[in-house]
Parts: sequence; C-alpha cells; structure tokens
Amino acid sequence: MRTQRQFYPEATLVCACELENCLICAGRIKVAYYSGKKIVQTLQGAFETIHVPKHCLDPDCAAYLANWQSSSWLQIAPRFCTYGYDVITQIGWLRQDGKEQFAAIRDNLSERVKISETQVRNLYHERYLPLLACSERQSRDQLLAIAARTGIILSLDGLAPEGGEPQLWVVRELLSGLTLRSGWLAKQDENTFVNFLQPIAELGLPIKAVLSDKQRGLVPAVAHVFPDTKHSFCQIHYLQNAAIPIAEADEAMKVALRQGVRETIGEVIRAEKVENGGVLTVTGILPSPAPQAPISSDLPQAREQEDEHIRQDMKRSIRYLLTLKGRPPFRLAGLEMFERLSQVQDCLEQLLALHPDPELDQLRQGLQIALQAAQAEYTILRQAANWLEKISDLLDPQGKPHRKAAQVQQELSDYLKEIQIQSSESPRLQTFYKVIEKTTRSYASGLFHSYDIPGLPRTNNDRESEFRDLNRRLLSTTGQKGLVRRILQRTGAWELVPRPVSLDETMEVLSKVDENEFLQERQRLREHRQRFRLHTRSARQSQAQFKRITQQWLNLHPSPNL
Repeated sequence: MRTQRQFYPEATLVCACELENCLICAGRIKVAYYSGKKIVQTLQGAFETIHVPKHCLDPDCAAYLANWQSSSWLQIAPRFCTYGYDVITQIGWLRQDGKEQFAAIRDNLSERVKISETQVRNLYHERYLPLLACSERQSRDQLLAIAARTGIILSLDGLAPEGGEPQLWVVRELLSGLTLRSGWLAKQDENTFVNFLQPIAELGLPIKAVLSDKQRGLVPAVAHVFPDTKHSFCQIHYLQNAAIPIAEADEAMKVALRQGVRETIGEVIRAEKVENGGVLTVTGILPSPAPQAPISSDLPQAREQEDEHIRQDMKRSIRYLLTLKGRPPFRLAGLEMFERLSQVQDCLEQLLALHPDPELDQLRQGLQIALQAAQAEYTILRQAANWLEKISDLLDPQGKPHRKAAQVQQELSDYLKEIQIQSSESPRLQTFYKVIEKTTRSYASGLFHSYDIPGLPRTNNDRESEFRDLNRRLLSTTGQKGLVRRILQRTGAWELVPRPVSLDETMEVLSKVDENEFLQERQRLREHRQRFRLHTRSARQSQAQFKRITQQWLNLHPSPNL
C-alpha cells in the first residue's frame, strides 16, 4: 500500500533565473514561462516551489529560445524528485557514516520528513550514489593541479574474483584519493586491462608511478599503456595470495560439480554480450558511455529480444551459482550449489515443456550431466574445511599474544607437516596440500615481516583497507556476510566513491551536479543492477522469479494446445 502524504507548505518559493542578459550574445532575455507548483520536502519543512526560466529574444543568437534556468531552483532538489538535496545527503551520511539500516534512517527523519523505508532505500540507491559519483568529477581540476605539481601516482586494485563473474577494480590517484576509474572487468587479461587503463593515458597527464599487485595480465598492460612509468608491485593482496590454498580447497569441495558444468556448457554460459574490449560498467571521473534502451516496434523482433533476455538470465543465474564458496567462517557451499543448480534444471524443464529452445535444452542437458557426476566429491568436504580454518587462524594476529615472525612461521610449518600426513590418505587431499605448501614457500620471504616490525601492516596499500572497511560497513548495515558480497557486485563501484569530509560540503557538491551527468549516471547504475535480477539465495524468491520467466516465455510462445 502506498504511503499517503498530505503536505501543508510553509511557504512558496518563486525561483526566477538570476541572469539579466544572455550568456551567449549579452542581449535581452525575458521570462519564458511559470512552471507548475512543486512541493519539496526539506529538513526545514515542506516548501512550494515555482520555477521561472528565461530565454533570449535575439533570433540570431545560438541560444535563441533556449531556457536559462534558475541556479537556486536547481540546488533545491533534483528534477522529478520531491525531496531536497539536504534530505538525500542526510540519508547518505546516516547510511555510510552512521552505518544505519534503512528502517533506522526512516525513524531518524520521520519527525521532519514524511518518508517511508522504501523511499529511503530508493533515494540512497537512485539518487545519493549516482550524485556522489558525479560530484567527484568536479575534482578534475584538483587532479590536473596534482599532475602539474608532482605527477600522478596511480593505485590499482581488484576485489577478490568471483569465479566466472566480473571482477571489481578501482584506479585511484594515491595522493588525493580521487577515483579515476572504478568498475567491473569481464576478464583479467592484458587486453581488458589495456582497455580499462587507456582512457587515463589519453588524458595526457604525467604518470609518475603505478602501484598494484602482480596480476598476470596487469603487468604487460601497464607496460603497454604507461611505457615510461615505474610499476611498483603492491602487497595489498599478499594475505589473499597466501590464502590461495584456502580458496583452492574450498573450490575443490565443489570442483567436480563446477568443472562439470563448465565442461558441458561453459562456452554457452560465458556468452555474455560485452563491448569495449571486455570492460563492462565503469564509473569514476572517466565513466563508460550511458547505455541506450533499445526500441523496436516489430513484434517478432521484440519477442526474440525477450527470448534472449530469458536465455541471458538463465546463464547469469548459473554463473552466479558457480561462484558460491566458503568464506570465513567458511560457509560450506557445495550442497547449496548442487540444490540450486537442480532448481535451475527444473525451471529449464518447465520452460522447454512450454516451448522448445535448443540453447535452453543444451543448458538443461549440461546441468544434468554435471549434477550426476558431482556426488563423489562430498566425502572430503569436512576435512578440507578444517584445514582452511586452521591456516586462517594461524595467520591471523587478532586475539593472540604478540608473536615473533619465527614463531608464526614455525607454527605454520608444523601444521603443514600435519596436513602432509593427513593428505597421504587421499590423492585429492595430496593435491590440496601441494598447492598450499607451494604458495607458502613462494611467499615465505615476505609473509612474516609484520610480526617483527612495529607499525608495519600486513599490507602496505590503503586500497586493501578500503575494501576491508567497505566490507565492515556493509556488514554492519545489512547483518549478512553473503549480502555484502552481492552488494559489492551490484553497486560496489559506487559504494567505493569517497565522500567529502563533511555533511555540509557533501550537500553543496551534490546540489551542483550537472543534471545530464546525473541522469546518465543513474542509467549507468540501473543498467548494471539489471545483471543481477536472478541473483538471490532465497529459494522461495528464486522459485517465484522462475515462475514469472516461465509465464513470460509462455506469453511469447503461446502453446496451440492451451
């Protein structure tokens, strides 16, 4: 039920264009029209606003009949929004700085603003985050000043990959923290990294250094895009690399199922429509072009487009389920993956019963083969998980007495010997042990320094702490670790955009965002979120979504027998 709102405006604000002469020809301008009354809720109360733009009278002027808007009117509230910039900014700060849930934000504002929890959520995602991303582009002059004064140091980092899903990457200027590029990459190869970094090089600014982890595809890409720039390998993902055996073991708990799916239908489910050399949605100072919605009046073509949307949704659902894995506290995901892929198979069978489709049938057959072949892998699930938990505990200094590097190294070495003995019982467990032992030996020279040197963090790059802080903030506002991962996939690039230092400064910069920039950013955000329509761990919600897809498929292909 929609929230009923009755407003009693405290005053009427007539916002006329402040210009006296045309900015193009300096000629006379006059009032173009009086807009209808619009009620805007602010933290100070509800106001009735009337916009009075002006236009040039000279027919020879390039701006003839173009409307010059009132700057004061533009800074009250976004167009087509009945909440002021102060309300939007307050919601963003309570969410990000206060780490409050949407219900608590609604309660905080309810005495001053008539608003529902759904409206609070919508204003945060649809208004605040896009405005924040647009506002950082106002700092382009600051970036140019730093480049002229000292040169730019770029910091590159990516969040942990999600299997077949795109990986979130961020490029920031190290001294100022400005976000040049933040978005998802469909691949992590040289060509994708080149396309991701090339817009930065095209600015023509002096790049003094690039700081990043030693990614296989990133190293040659940086050398190609910034040939005269020093590339420093960052230690930000050092613990993640040391924990690769953990990820390998967790992957092994379901490797037969996932590998089986990839062997049978891997090429089909990876057929995501991407452009611009693998770069998907990107925000920051240099965003990707705003997507344009396709328009078609041809019924068969429109039906085929809907068919393709359903096929892509099923592929994305399968790819998402292949990314389920254990994270501290090491959630066992193998059984869940098996059950959810079975649910996808059931939905595919219903779709095919209503109308045949070769590609959907290929997906169904591939899942059936993979599910039958994955049963034997469950027996070693618990022992591998115990290894992961113990190694993570050995490397974590939190809650333990101070230990020297030699102590930690000896503890890990002793436990690796235990694993070696345990792994002798199974060839698969021996494979896990070899990966863990090789990775530990490879990084042993730099793995334990932080235990001996006071003040030395386990990573020397602030980007890692930003990801960690973002995870903590999202966890405190959602209460679910699994939901944190999904939020990072959906809006992580926008959540990573840094806020101005104060609430007042944030409101000021948000109110000055160009309207066209804002509309494009909203479309960019919405287009990216559409990729995750079927990404849910609720079996009930997923079943309802599959029923809607089935009905949609039936509407597109009516059965002659019904």
